[in-house]
Amino acid sequence: MINKLKITFLLGVFTMLFSGNMNAQLKKGQLIDGIAAVIGDEIVLESDVEEQMNYGKQQGASTTDRCEFLENLINNKLLVYEAKRDTLIDNRSAAIKDQVNAKYNNLLSQFPDEKTLLAAYKFRNQYEMKNVMEKIDTDQYYGQAKYQRITEKADVTPNQVTDFFNMYKSQLPEIKDEVSLSQIIMFPKLTEAHKDELIGKLKKIKADIAGGESFESQARIYSEDKGTAPNGGLMKNILKGQMVKPFEAAALNLQEGEISEPVESEFGYHIIQLVKKSGKAYEARHILLMATPTDGEITTAKQKLDSIRGLILAEKLSFKDAAFKFSDDKRTKFNAGVITGADGSSKIERESIPGTISYELAGLNKSDITTAFDDVDERDRKVVKMIKIEDVIPSHQITLETDYDRIKQMALNKRKGEMIEKFINSKLPTTFISIDGRYDNCNFKGNWKKESLTK
Repeated sequence: MINKLKITFLLGVFTMLFSGNMNAQLKKGQLIDGIAAVIGDEIVLESDVEEQMNYGKQQGASTTDRCEFLENLINNKLLVYEAKRDTLIDNRSAAIKDQVNAKYNNLLSQFPDEKTLLAAYKFRNQYEMKNVMEKIDTDQYYGQAKYQRITEKADVTPNQVTDFFNMYKSQLPEIKDEVSLSQIIMFPKLTEAHKDELIGKLKKIKADIAGGESFESQARIYSEDKGTAPNGGLMKNILKGQMVKPFEAAALNLQEGEISEPVESEFGYHIIQLVKKSGKAYEARHILLMATPTDGEITTAKQKLDSIRGLILAEKLSFKDAAFKFSDDKRTKFNAGVITGADGSSKIERESIPGTISYELAGLNKSDITTAFDDVDERDRKVVKMIKIEDVIPSHQITLETDYDRIKQMALNKRKGEMIEKFINSKLPTTFISIDGRYDNCNFKGNWKKESLTK
C-alpha cells in the first residue's frame, strides 16, 4: 500500500519526525527513558521510538514494526550528526536556546504556576525540561538543514514521473473528495477611540516606568505577548530583518536603555526598550497590547466584506481583483486568494477543512461565495473571511491526467529519499554506531549492525 511506500521513502520519514511542534513532540506525562541507539554522539531514546510509532499510527502508517521506526530515527540522527559537522550550516545554538526560553514561557503562561507545568510534563525542574526542548529544536534545525543541503539539486523529468506512476500506480491511493478554495481575509479596523485607549494605556505604563517601575515588571503584568511577558518582555539575539518593519524601525532608532513611544504593528501596539545592539543582532524588551477588535468593529468589517461580495456577484469586480485590493492575508492576496494545502497544491481534502469554514461551505457548489463570517487566523487573531469555491473534485483513482503535479511531487520525494540513502550509506563505514541488544533480532535495511567504530 501507499503508506508502506511513504515510510520507505526517507522524505516521508523525515517529515514524520520533524513536522510536529513542541506540543506534539513533548506530551504531558511523557517520561524520557532508556537509550535505544547511539549514532556518533547523537542518542535515540526508547521514548523517541514509542512517540514516532504512535505518530505513525495516527497518520495511517501500515506498519507497526518497531525495528522500522527505530531505523527511521537512526537515519535522521545520522543527518543531525553530520549537519553539526558541516561548516556550511550555521551554528544556531544561541538562537535555539532563546527560542526554547520563549516556548517555555509560553507553556508556563498556560498553567497556574511553574510547579504545575513541571508536574504535568513530569520534569523535576525547568533546567531539565528546557534541555529536552532544546534537544528537540536542535535536532529539527540541523536535520532539516542537512536534508536540504543534500537534496537541493534533486529534480525529476516528465519521463521519470511517468515511470514512477507506472511502477507504483497499484500502490497509489484513491483521491478523496477535494475542493479548491479562494479567500479574502480582513482584519477588523479599530475605531480611533479604541486606538487612543490602547495608546493611552501604553503611555501610562511608560510614565510609570519613568517614575521608578521596572520595564520587566510592567511587561509581566501588562504585556499580551505570552511568549515574552513571563521573561519581562525580553527578546534576545534578534537578527535584523527578523521582526515586522514598524517594530524593527522603532527599536533600531533607540539608544540602549531608551523606551519608544507607542508603535503600531500588525500584532497591536507596543512600547519597546532597546537593550543592546551587537553587529547584525540586537536585544529588546517590549510590552504588547493586542489590537483585539470589539463586536462592533467585527460587524463593521463583515458589512464591508459583504458589500465587496455584492460587487463580485454583480460582476463589477472579479474575486481575484478583490483579493488583491482588499485582502489582508499576505499569503494569498497576490495569487488570486487561492488557498494552498500543506503540499503546495490548491486541492484540499474536504475532510481536512476546519470546522468553522466547513460549516460556511455546507450546501454551496462550484463558483459559490460565502457571506462574510468571523474566524481566527493561525496567530489566533480575530478576522473576517469570505470564501469562494473555485472547483469541486470528486473522489477518484489517481491518474497522470488528473493529478500530474501530485505524482511529480511523489516522484521527487522518492528521488530525494534515494539521495539521502546514498549519503547515509557513504557515512556508515566511518560513524560510531551502537544499538541496544533489545533490537538484535531486527532486520534493518541499512548496515547498522556493523562493528562499532571509534574515530
